[in-house]
Amino acid sequence: MTAESTAEQVHDSTAVEGLARLGLASRGMVWLVVGLLAGSVALGRSDERTDRTGALSAIADKPLGEVLLVVLVVGFLGYGLWRLLEAAVGHRDDDGAKRWAHRALSLGKGVVYVGLAVSTVQFLQRGGGGQDKTGLRTADLMGHTGGRTTVGVVGAALVVAGLVVAVRALKEKHSEKLEHYRLPDRFRRPAVVIGVVGLVGRGGVLALLGAFLVRAAVQFDPEEAKGLDAALQVLSQQSFGRVLLLAAVVGMLGYALWSFVEAAYRDL
Repeated sequence: MTAESTAEQVHDSTAVEGLARLGLASRGMVWLVVGLLAGSVALGRSDERTDRTGALSAIADKPLGEVLLVVLVVGFLGYGLWRLLEAAVGHRDDDGAKRWAHRALSLGKGVVYVGLAVSTVQFLQRGGGGQDKTGLRTADLMGHTGGRTTVGVVGAALVVAGLVVAVRALKEKHSEKLEHYRLPDRFRRPAVVIGVVGLVGRGGVLALLGAFLVRAAVQFDPEEAKGLDAALQVLSQQSFGRVLLLAAVVGMLGYALWSFVEAAYRDL
């Protein structure tokens, strides 16, 4: 048996599929908490951080919170493993450049989710806390030759990616990922609509973060680069800021629900 065939068997195994679904549910849990925190901020009931660190802190403060964080780590690792295996041997129904493009995307997502698992472990090790280091990392990158251009390109790429995600959602391309035969008839249309709301929201968040990176590059000011928490704060300070923030909250909660739908019914 070759290494490739072994990897294919592992990728298609029930165990790895289960871990991937746990990872999707873990993603949903984090976005659900972030959305709820942002909603509290929008309603003036809280000043908690509205990013992943804030979500992890909120989870850790609950009974059995650290146990749940360990479950999230396993889920992130499981989903990352599934994506990395998909990058190696997946997308077998695609041909040529399309296959390699999809595998490259799977590789990127795999690396991101393994990184999420590692950062969650680090959060557990230091007992919570942490600060938004987006500006510091941007400043460090800008200090290198070509760094300013790199920041601008990354920011522009995020804006484009966000718009692509939103447009594909509006075209309901995400519905192709579901095993519709397993969905109850009465739930099929609501599931697709949840995906539209959530993925448009996710695309908007990506575009917003990318726009701040582009602004940082253009103004040569690393402090203009924002993490999610700071970006939402800036959003809330604009005209109709509360309305915009509540719209972002709806999108984030929609993305959380879509993650749970994928965890249950995605075609893996």
